[in-house]
Amino acid sequence: MDQKGLAFHETMEIHEMINFKTVCMLKSKLMQGACFDSDLKAMMEKDAQQSIHQMNELLELYKGARAF
Repeated sequence: MDQKGLAFHETMEIHEMINFKTVCMLKSKLMQGACFDSDLKAMMEKDAQQSIHQMNELLELYKGARAF
C-alpha cells in the first residue's frame, strides 16, 4: 500500500513537539528580561534561536500531514 503523508499518531506527535518547542522559546525569551548576567542572557537567546529553527523544521514535517 502506497501511503503518502503522515499517520494520525505521527501528526499528533509532531504537533506536541511544536507545542513543547514553542513553550521553550517563550520561556527563554521571557526570562531574558529578568536576567542581569550577560553570559546567561546570551545562552537563553541561543536557546530561543535554536527552538525557532527546530520549530521550522517540525513545521516542514507537519506539512506532510494528511487531512482526516
